[in-house]
Amino acid sequence: MASRRLSLTFLLFLYLVISSHSLAFDDLHKRHKSKIKGPIKTLVVLVMENRSFDHVLGWLKSSRPDIDGLSGSESNRVSASDPNSDEVFVSDDAVFIDSDPGHSFQAIREQIFGSNDSFANPAPMNGFVQQAKGMSETMSKTVMSGFKPSLLPVYTGLANEFAVFDRWFASVPASTQPNRFYVHSATSHGAMSNVRKDLVHGFPQRTIFDSLDDNGLSFGIYYQNIPATLFFRSLRKLKHMLKFHSYELKFKLHAKLGKLPNYAVVEQRYFDVELFPANDDHPSHDMARGQRFVKEVYEILRSSPQWKEMALLITYDEHGGFYDHVPTPVRGVPNPDGIIGSDPYYFKFDRLGIRVPTFLISPWIDKGTVIHEPDGPRPDSQFEHSSIPATVKKLFNLNSNFLTRRDAWAGSFENYFYLRDTPRDDCPETLPDVTTSLRPWGPKEDASLSEFQVEMIQLASQLNGDHVLNAYPYIGKSMTVGEANRYAEDAVRRFLEAGRAALRAGANESAIVTMKPSLTSRVPAGDNADAGITSGSIAERTQFSDYLVFSFCLSGFVYPFVVHWVSASNGWVSASNGWLSPRSNQLIGSGAIGFAGRIVVHVVGGAAHS
Repeated sequence: MASRRLSLTFLLFLYLVISSHSLAFDDLHKRHKSKIKGPIKTLVVLVMENRSFDHVLGWLKSSRPDIDGLSGSESNRVSASDPNSDEVFVSDDAVFIDSDPGHSFQAIREQIFGSNDSFANPAPMNGFVQQAKGMSETMSKTVMSGFKPSLLPVYTGLANEFAVFDRWFASVPASTQPNRFYVHSATSHGAMSNVRKDLVHGFPQRTIFDSLDDNGLSFGIYYQNIPATLFFRSLRKLKHMLKFHSYELKFKLHAKLGKLPNYAVVEQRYFDVELFPANDDHPSHDMARGQRFVKEVYEILRSSPQWKEMALLITYDEHGGFYDHVPTPVRGVPNPDGIIGSDPYYFKFDRLGIRVPTFLISPWIDKGTVIHEPDGPRPDSQFEHSSIPATVKKLFNLNSNFLTRRDAWAGSFENYFYLRDTPRDDCPETLPDVTTSLRPWGPKEDASLSEFQVEMIQLASQLNGDHVLNAYPYIGKSMTVGEANRYAEDAVRRFLEAGRAALRAGANESAIVTMKPSLTSRVPAGDNADAGITSGSIAERTQFSDYLVFSFCLSGFVYPFVVHWVSASNGWVSASNGWLSPRSNQLIGSGAIGFAGRIVVHVVGGAAHS
């Protein structure tokens, strides 16, 4: 009897998996349109973490004088206001950075201007050593260091084979999340750092994902631990649940099958654990891991049948506190949406952040290209993260408006795909191997979290409903890296499972997925198992096999009848004659349909941990 139940459960599970995967492939396939007339049909975006241009690529100038890099004479004084204070010069001895230099709004202001006075133009870029010295005695040398090109062979190879931007700036002189928001929405909606309300409810601004969706084009997010793009509220809609894919399971597969969407975002592993070390380049992670990750992404794309209609853009969210000598633009930068930052700074979002490494990779790009300042659309336009949505709009001929005043102003790079008549056939199939680690030890799973990682845990706590607990927003502050990784992956799995099940149940595609608290439900089975269920919801007590039966019956039997009742002219809930008609609004008014969708979300949310 037990074996028969197990077999039935397995068959039902197989049905759900197949139906889920077919939904995902149908979504990818049906949304590809042939109306894109230019050479690029797919743009892949990869945003790495916390390094400046001079820190990563500055020393390439020794072999590539066309790149605005380092000569070795650049320096900062210990006291920016004292010309007689000690001087610290740039160096090429960076290998492994075990510390995390300052990159808050106030720290960056001091790095750029050497004081709280932010009116100097051009920006002097003279406060890096002074700010670092205030953190520790050894930090000043760290922030002035850079990598020899031989230590970053993948980036050296990409720079020589394709294009480097040597005037691409972070969008805002602030930390990770505000800059990542600009990548896809050309604004941070007033955020200069972590904003609890918006982290919980999701940032509400319109994104390039919305514009693509409105124009019938496809997008996809390929994530590893947790997708940072879920900070955007609109991406939490049910209709977008199938746009999120496991990088390990789906990226290579979709590329091999020629099924990558028009706009593909690849996210890294943000938590550094033994089995899967972080590969995002954030200090103190091993940059050799980041090099291997970039190499893997490139080689997957290079072998795809979509290669000749594809471009890959690699950039960094912000400079991470490391020195860069190119003055950041402080005049002519438009506030994207009229929102002013919070006290005590009341920042107007009218100047950019510090220069970051950025590559443009495509068979339509000539070898050894260096892209300097843009040719418009305004005389003072610059390349910055808002250049990505600006380019997507022009590249794919979107009918939607620009997202904000910022992407309307930012330089775009679509014209670089039109300099050749045909794509190159000599692009390397592989990049140089990265054979040695730059870090002398492995991941430390018991380490405390960085500010960025805490924010990712706060996002995870919203996805699984734990943000309503008293422990929020301090949930991540006491976690170790290993604990945080497990928590984040579990939250994403629960969230996406819930959304996909609700879709199969026929819930409203525009609904936002919300979950119930789960911290107290994740306890080991045993004497205290009953203590793990505190919400009182029937769904939280549902066994996984029960859910499989429920979902099978709903999808295979109930839903088809409901469709007939609604769509048939004589259906008892049809719009013309049934309960859905204007003359009889009982069913809609009762909220029964919405309830059917919501119950599945709660069922999956609880059953996944039974």
